[in-house]
Order: sequence, then C-alpha cells, then structure tokens
Amino acid sequence: MTAPFNFGQLKFLKTLTEALFHGVDMVITADDVVQNVATLFGKVGGTKLDELQFSLDMTELALGPVFVELDVADRAERVANRLQNSDFDLFQDMARLRGIIYACYYGYWQGGDQPRGAGQDANEANPVHKQIGFTLPKFRTRIDPPDLPIEDVRGREIDDDHILSAATLEDEYDVVVIGSGAGGAVAAHNVAAQGYKVLIVEAGPFYPSHRITHHELEMIAALYKHGGVQTTTNSDFVIFQGRNVGGSSTVNNGICLRVNEDGRTHPDAPDVLAKWASIGAPIDPAAFHASYDAVQAKLGIARAEPRSGRHNGTHLIDGWLRHAAASTDPREKRAIADWFDKNFGPPNTPSACAYCGYCNSGCPYGRRMGMAQTYLPHACRDHKARILPETKAEEILWQDASNGKIEAEAVRLVMPDGSHRIVRARVGVVVAGGTIASSKLLDSSGIQGTGYQISLNVASPVVALMPAGVGGKAWDEDQMTSYVDCGQYLLESHFQPPMAMASLMPGWFGTHAERMKNFSRVHSAGILFPADRRGQVVDGKLKFVLDVEDDLPVLRDAMATLTKVHFAAGAVECYPALASGKTITPDMDVDEFFFREIRQQDDLTLSSSHPHGGNAINENPQYGIVDPECRVHGTTNVLVTDASTFPSCIRVNAQWTTMAMAQYATGRGDPFR
Repeated sequence: MTAPFNFGQLKFLKTLTEALFHGVDMVITADDVVQNVATLFGKVGGTKLDELQFSLDMTELALGPVFVELDVADRAERVANRLQNSDFDLFQDMARLRGIIYACYYGYWQGGDQPRGAGQDANEANPVHKQIGFTLPKFRTRIDPPDLPIEDVRGREIDDDHILSAATLEDEYDVVVIGSGAGGAVAAHNVAAQGYKVLIVEAGPFYPSHRITHHELEMIAALYKHGGVQTTTNSDFVIFQGRNVGGSSTVNNGICLRVNEDGRTHPDAPDVLAKWASIGAPIDPAAFHASYDAVQAKLGIARAEPRSGRHNGTHLIDGWLRHAAASTDPREKRAIADWFDKNFGPPNTPSACAYCGYCNSGCPYGRRMGMAQTYLPHACRDHKARILPETKAEEILWQDASNGKIEAEAVRLVMPDGSHRIVRARVGVVVAGGTIASSKLLDSSGIQGTGYQISLNVASPVVALMPAGVGGKAWDEDQMTSYVDCGQYLLESHFQPPMAMASLMPGWFGTHAERMKNFSRVHSAGILFPADRRGQVVDGKLKFVLDVEDDLPVLRDAMATLTKVHFAAGAVECYPALASGKTITPDMDVDEFFFREIRQQDDLTLSSSHPHGGNAINENPQYGIVDPECRVHGTTNVLVTDASTFPSCIRVNAQWTTMAMAQYATGRGDPFR
C-alpha cells in the first residue's frame, strides 16, 4: 500500500474532520477517520491519489489562513462559509471532500480485513453501527416465514486453476479478450465455444464470492476503478465502474431492463433501436431481442421478489401510485411502475437473493448470477478459456492485411509487477474494457476518433424521512428493487449500507449526523435521466457537461417529481443531494425550490454507473468506430463488444443491453469468419 499523505496533509485532514463533526458525538476518533481515508487512497494510488493530494492542498489554501490552528468552532464556521454555501465552482468541487470524510467515519470497521464471518463477529458491537441502529446481516433477526436465510450458495465460482499468473501465461492464444465484465465475459464464452483458445485479460483482481466481505471500505477499494471515486474531468460526476474479474456485474444491483420492452417502458419513450437505425446504426430488432433472450436464459433473469424490497421498494411504488392518482399530467398517468428484473438468484428459488443490502460492494454469498458466476466459469470449465487478472492491455499491435485493412497480431500487456509482455493473437482481439478504457486502448493503438459522443444515465438521490414507526428498515433488503418509467426519466428505489449511504446523504455538521442517526427511518430513491452524447474521453478521463437548455430542466423536473412521490408516501421531510444540504418539507413549493436551487450541474451530487458510447456503431466509418457487426472499421479481426458501441443513450440501466450487444456480436455464429 502506498503511503498516501505527508504530515501536513494528514494534519489538515484531521482538523477538517474535526470541523465537519463539530457538535457531533463521535464514537470513534478523528484519527480513526483519517486512517480510513489514508487506507482507501493508499490502495487506490495512481492519478486518483495525485488528484486528492492536490485537492487537499488547494482546500487548505481556500480555508486559510492558518486553518489548522483555529479552534474547532471557528474551523466549522469557515467550512460552512467557504465550502457549504459557496456558488464558486472550485469551492464546490472542494466541498466533495465532505463525502469522503463522512464515508470514512461511517465505514469504520474493527479487526481489519478478515473473512466474512470473522469480520462480522469482530463488528457485532461496532460503535458506529450502534450509533445509527444498523445491524450486520449475520445478526439480523428475520421472523417472517417467507424470508430467506442469509447464507452461502456454493458451486458457481471460477476455479482457481483457471486463473493465470505471469508464470503460467503462454505467448500465443487464438483470441485475446480484453475485459471480463458484461461485454467481455459474454463474448469470451461465445468465442471459446467456437473452439478457439481464449485468453481473458482483466485489469482488476480476482475476488470469488468467499473472499468478499461486508467491510465496505476494503471492498470498494479492491473492486472499483479508482476505489469508487472516479470522477469526470470537472469533478462534477462520480463514475462508478467495477474493476475486477466479472467487472461491474460483481458490484452492481443486478438490474436488467431491455430497451423499449412492451409493458415495461413508458409508451412516450423514444424507440432506441429506431433511433440507432436513423443515425446509421441499423441493428436487427428481432435478432437483438433474441440476444436478450439468450442472456436471460443463461442468467435466470426474472422479476424481483417483492419481499426483497418490502420497505424501500414498496415505498416508491406506493408513493408513485398515490402521486399519479392525484396528477392531471397525462404523461404521469401513462407511467410504468413495477419491480425490476434481476439476475440475482434466480428469483423465487432457494438460491434467490437473500437481500442483505450489500450489492454494491459485492455479494459474499454466491447468490449473484454475475459474469464471475456464469459466463466466465462456463467459458473456463467447458471451453478451456483462461483469465489473467491484474493486467492492463496497453496496445494492440498490427500487421497489414491483404485487402488494404490492418489486422491485430498481438497485444502488449502490462503485468502486475510493471513489466511488459507481448501475447500473440492468432485469430483476433475482442475489446470490452468499458466505455472509457476501451476508448483509451483503441486510441493508443492508433484507431482515430475514439471516445466521442459518450452518453450517461445520470443519477442523483433524494432521501426521505418517514414518521417514527412507519416504513420499516430500508437497509434490511435488496438495495434496488422497484422503478417508475416517467418517459423522460426513471425513478429508482435504492438504499445503501452505512459507508455508501453516508457519502450520499446530504447535509453538513450536526445535520448530517442527525440524518444518519435516523438510518432506520429514512427511505431513498434516485432519478435516472438520459444525457445523450454529451461527453468525450480526454487524456484517459471522461469530460462531460450537461446542456443547460435541454438537460437541466429535465433534471429539475425529475428531482421535483421524486420529492413529491416521497411526500405522497408519507415522508415528513426530504433531503435532495444538493451541495448546500437543504431540507424540503411538504408545505413548500417543490418545483420552485428546485428551479431556484439547481442553476448548474455541480449544485448537486451527480453520478453514473452506465457510461456508454464513444466507439459507436455506424455503417459509415466517418461517423462511427465499429460497423453493425461490432468490428472496428478498417480492421479484419478486432471486435468491440461493450457499451461503448451504443450509438446513443439507451436511457435505462445498461447491464442487460451490454450483454445483449456482446451476444449479438458473437453469439450468432463465428465472428471471425
């Protein structure tokens, strides 16, 4: 682990922590919080650590002079004046440090990194958990007969013998697949099933289910790119991407939505595949939906069980039904409110999701039907594919083909120790590292025009306080179970364990602490709206800016609608993810509030787990990187099979559509013939 901070930075972090907790009964010390911050960023390292170190230094200057020498009350006042209530863009970016510090307080874990059972035993009396009334899964009492026990499902994991090291890596394979997530795993399985010798290269580590624990800080540092704090170039969006064997399917909520599925999509929503065809990217709709079907059969995708979302999931649906019943907006009358389809379980079987609430930091119980429990082990056991983790694909090496095109002959790899290896690809290469990584790799390999017109499904939460004794414990269930498709955007139920929820919970100082103490009284949901082709990859990072005229009105409307839904469900006050941390009550004009408070994109916390585009399909190489078969224009044997191929925003969660795209490209016959 890197030693991430110097003495001055550590001192500043401690004094800032004390200021943010001014007037709060801390049950651990500021030193404990600083140690957690150091642990997180020591494991992340790289450019993200450099960014945080720079941000710390700049924040100390912004809070100066002699911030660290002031008493804690004066420090808190200065933080409030200069960070909490600032309209200055740079100060608003600095204010995001509060989320990291609060997360590293509520992510406190006793006993270090231990196996799941021992780790929970060591934290049965965790003082932070006790402070907010949270109970770890091992110690929860579930009395309703239909409840599933929170215990392991075995037999789904990748065999250790199928994981390679530098010593066991060979010099030649038929096909090299770069990335093991939703796009890479499906493609690797299908290509290996054709009889090819397949190498799967993954930049992240191998964490089978039994290695995953409920130590949020450790898991997020290990399983996410940049430790879950990857941001856009302007720091306005947090981009969550898995970086492990299985990719984001290891750390997501298992949501599976098709584009424009009858009865599941708002009737006024744009037809995604028709739009693609209109801009030069014709995809056979029947074949594409058959690809969805093939993935569904493999993963056991089915409707989430209402018992897994009995509190928070039901809250959203009930609130929507009450809100829509009183609405005069025809669009709201036509909205779809339903339970998500999920690849957890499968649902309604003994191995179904046991809804421990830790989906986003990995399922320790083997119940998730992610890539590491389905396509990857099947590719390895049945078709002899092999996986090389913790290895970066740096460049595709080319040779001339006879038809005036180029063909990939090898891939240059950066091994875990920093050394380089060149592995020959006798037949071809599949690129599936995700929108940002795939764009970067293709660009470094000499493919021009990558990384443009990237779309995001933009998310932002609204937390609701319920009356005492109403609603149940939202943390004792699946994180995301229900949704409402409003046409222009979606509303999605979600709730997180303490560390992640603390980073999302709006508020400062004692206000934040009081909201966290009500952990068993709050419900939460988020908006998801499509920001179509607004971004591009610049020097390996995503630059993304919302359109003030087109996007901000939708953002305001979505936040206002979700707030009204919370109130319709009985909330006594709501906390939107505003930088200022302001509260909304039922007697306020909600629409006017959001019109006033959201003037620019960094006025609130924005995130996305679904970047797509950048290497779009198009028949014309002037307007896209890959052809309708997902082959890179001008090459004979390089495919791209991840979400970067999407020509425009798909507006729903991207997991299933990414898998379907990989199936479409590689599952209808040999893609290299």
